[in-house]
Amino acid sequence: MNTMKHFLKGIFMIFSLVLFVNTTTAQSKLDNKTLLTIGNEKITVGEFMRIYDKNNTQTNLEEPSSIQDYLNLYIDFKLKVMEAEELKMDTVAAFKKELAGYRKQLAKPYFVDEQVNEALLKEAYKRKLQDVRASHILIMVSKDATPEDTLAAYNKIVKIRQEIMNGKDFNEAAVEYSDDPSARDVKAIPGKQRARKGNKGDLGYFTVFNMVYPFESAAYNTPVGQVSQPVRTQYGYHLVYVTAKKPALGIVQVAHIFVGIPPNSTAEDSARREEKINNIYKKIQEGMSFEDAVAQYSEDKGSAKNGGRLTPFSCNRVVPEFVDAVRELDSGEISKPVQTPYGWHIIKLIKRTTPGTFEKEAPGLKERILKDSRSHKSEAAVLNRIKKENHFKVYNKAKLDLFAAIDTSVLNREFVADSLAGFTKKVMKIGDKTYTQHDLAEYIGLNQRKQNNIDKDVYLEKLFQQFVNEKCLAYQDAHLEEDYPEFKALMQEYHDGILLFNLMDKKVWTKAVQDTAGLEEYFNNNRDKYLWNQRLDATVYYVKNKDEAEKVKKIILANDNDGDIARILEEDSITSVRIIPGKFEKGDNKIIDQVEWKAGDFQQVNSDVDDMVAFVKIRSVMPPQQKELNEARGLATADYQEYLEKEWIKQLKAKYPVVVNQEVLQQLLAEQQKK
Repeated sequence: MNTMKHFLKGIFMIFSLVLFVNTTTAQSKLDNKTLLTIGNEKITVGEFMRIYDKNNTQTNLEEPSSIQDYLNLYIDFKLKVMEAEELKMDTVAAFKKELAGYRKQLAKPYFVDEQVNEALLKEAYKRKLQDVRASHILIMVSKDATPEDTLAAYNKIVKIRQEIMNGKDFNEAAVEYSDDPSARDVKAIPGKQRARKGNKGDLGYFTVFNMVYPFESAAYNTPVGQVSQPVRTQYGYHLVYVTAKKPALGIVQVAHIFVGIPPNSTAEDSARREEKINNIYKKIQEGMSFEDAVAQYSEDKGSAKNGGRLTPFSCNRVVPEFVDAVRELDSGEISKPVQTPYGWHIIKLIKRTTPGTFEKEAPGLKERILKDSRSHKSEAAVLNRIKKENHFKVYNKAKLDLFAAIDTSVLNREFVADSLAGFTKKVMKIGDKTYTQHDLAEYIGLNQRKQNNIDKDVYLEKLFQQFVNEKCLAYQDAHLEEDYPEFKALMQEYHDGILLFNLMDKKVWTKAVQDTAGLEEYFNNNRDKYLWNQRLDATVYYVKNKDEAEKVKKIILANDNDGDIARILEEDSITSVRIIPGKFEKGDNKIIDQVEWKAGDFQQVNSDVDDMVAFVKIRSVMPPQQKELNEARGLATADYQEYLEKEWIKQLKAKYPVVVNQEVLQQLLAEQQKK
């Protein structure tokens, strides 16, 4: 239920959840005219068109119906938001907390330096054009570790690198030394964990933004076949061994036929799996379509329903063996069988989109940079700008006087700010905001941590710089709505969107789930909407070993009850049979789709690529019939929610009358047609 709510939230915050872009809409002489009135609120053309343009970038503006249709959606949206405000839902603590969380994310673009970001942008584009395959060795050390622990980890990684430079194999060193557990094999523990083969440090392919920034930089700056100097990340120290650099794979769409190799397979099992994939490939070469082969033979049930298609992916999403095979294909081309750690694949390349020009890629890269740790490189420049624009000043003597009054108890996290309540001189000023010695003392008291091997004044200076940075950024943040009108408008959209979701959840979604009597009444009044197609009441018996097929067939024919059949098979130590009873529609089961639908019949289906045989015992062919509520609850609940929403909108329109200024609307439509 929570997952569905989050999904619905993404849909119903239609006017809010848009990516931040600094766009401008052409001014119109109609902008200040009232387009509609809802209750006592007047909405201008400019206000409506700003929302319309942002949410309809793909719509043909020359079609008058697009604006008219959207106006209806907008009216419904405003009615719901107006009702939420009437109910004081925007005063609830949970709402305020959620909106504050969104604001924090939306404010991020205002805390970057464009020059620094331009350099980062060019760097990111250059890296996007190339995929890197690398292995690593990790010696873990906390980012907050003591200098001694940090030095010990550094010395250890340096020593390991020296061993590699002296001839030790990097992969062997990864298995022996790396704190990344994926480097080593994991033995199976019955009932607890499966066996897993270690990667010996191999991370496969990746590209820009796939790794933390320092690691990414080390990989891109290290030549193929060489080992980087130790590089520090939030996880510790790494050595990066670059094994390949290739032109970017980009985003690819492929379909595949999959034959799995289960963990702990014997050599004989693996050979049979390989024989099966080769037989399938031979059939394709002889003229069988790839799609038919997928439908009949692929063991990836999820993708088989869609012609074998996988979700589009980039180089870091799949194992390197799969990536290398895809690189060799042209659009529409089918690969020979390819083995990966998971099994065998026959791959068909459907589409490959490689990185475009810098101009095309730049907008997306900018968004990624804003969300990435590399954006911190511009924070220093931003802070300098804020300080300069707002006449930042430090009162150094007052600061040093405070430092002198604080003893070494601060190094043991024992400093009490109230002990210096009399220290009230100004210590820092930003804009019209002044902070005193006591403000700084309270900050130190809240942020002090136990320290070792550090001078007291050095530690206090470190805390003071944190204090300065936080207060400067907070000052800028507090004035965003005042300084940037587009940010103010965006925050209003998020405000309205959250209210919309919360009220919809209360009035429609949760109500439809909890109102069992109402749902049942709605279902009974609309039964004709919920029908089963023709179904086959049958049991499918999968026999994995052809040698046992005849014996299994005799047991099935001699017994009517699947429970008795299962018991006899167990008594005879026949373990190769899987029994699947049920009521099947067309498309539910591959075997069912291959047999003739005839009541009382017993049919056999043979596989032509492996040892599998299937038997089908048909009990009856069921005609189309109405579903019961428990059989259609999901669909009926969704329909009931839609019904509740429509009825609710009628009530809201009665409560908050809607008046559209038709003259202004026609002027707006005419203006749009001229564009």
